[in-house]
Amino acid sequence: MRAPVKPDKSSIMLAFLYHSVFGRVILKILSSTIFSGIIGKFMDSPLSKVLIKKFVNNYNISLDECESVEFRCFNDFFCRKFRKNVRPVDYDDKALISPCDGFLSAYKIRNGTVIPVKQSHFSMKSLFDGNKIYKEYDDGICLVFRLCVNNYHRYCYIDGGIKGDNHFIKGKLHTVRPVALAKIPVFTENCREYTVINTNNFGKIVQMEVGAMLVGKIKNYHGSQKIKRGQEKGRFLYGGSTIIVLLKKNAASVPNIAFYATEKGYEIPVKLGEKIGSKLN
Repeated sequence: MRAPVKPDKSSIMLAFLYHSVFGRVILKILSSTIFSGIIGKFMDSPLSKVLIKKFVNNYNISLDECESVEFRCFNDFFCRKFRKNVRPVDYDDKALISPCDGFLSAYKIRNGTVIPVKQSHFSMKSLFDGNKIYKEYDDGICLVFRLCVNNYHRYCYIDGGIKGDNHFIKGKLHTVRPVALAKIPVFTENCREYTVINTNNFGKIVQMEVGAMLVGKIKNYHGSQKIKRGQEKGRFLYGGSTIIVLLKKNAASVPNIAFYATEKGYEIPVKLGEKIGSKLN
């Protein structure tokens, strides 16, 4: 597992939005799905191509990893697909893999229903909008993968098995950066979509995608069907985003450094397909 890192500092603008009265008035507009929809339409239009070059330079993005560099619009670039083997998947049945590129935080689901996230808390019941499935994950593990705007925004299944239907929960679109997590139970307020997967090696898991500011679309490809480890599950459109994976008690082990780092406010950089834990049984 990679060395933990401190989350990048929040911008002055985000601090203003989440820590001032006037900023929170503006925030209501920016975090709405209507505003995200307007931005999304622009990012889907050919006019948005002018943004690509500056974005690549600002975030030092290598296009050599891409399957194609012919982009019709900014969202085509943002959801760019990597060439085969750029993100090798660990196919060892005992390996618990990351579903995406990003930064990992690990939490134990304590007291039955509450997960501490940075300086905020939220209940499992709220996360599922009241669906009683949350009760099955008492004393289990919650893995939170935070994607930044410069990360690869396609994600995969962490194991093979049978997936259920996708369940979409309406909500707002706050940023998933620490500045928001300290003020708002983001994961229970933002738009999100989850599926229950009966995996081959880790029992019944939940894989949930959470939208973020300016990310109104979560593109999951499949309904209920058989799936494979490392198979592309879907992609996010413009902005940073989050993936949450829930594991039942004794389904897998994650190195203690991940939990310790999270408690201290650090995150662990991860890549899609790489091992982050192990099967227990």
